[in-house]
Amino acid sequence: MKFSKQFSLYQSEATQFINGLKESNPQLEQSQRDGRALLWDKAPIDLDSQRRTIESKVMQQPYVYQNKN
Repeated sequence: MKFSKQFSLYQSEATQFINGLKESNPQLEQSQRDGRALLWDKAPIDLDSQRRTIESKVMQQPYVYQNKN
């Protein structure tokens, strides 16, 4: 979809705000990438250790506050 020249230079207020924020804080994008790497980018899961972890769990009774009588 082609816009006319009138709309080709338009930027919304949100876009202007984000561009201004990036200009005032140049390391912002790198700190965002570092935060993502810290929280989301994880090392691959070793299937053997995952299997051992699942097998080593102790089953909990459905209602933990009631004794088995």
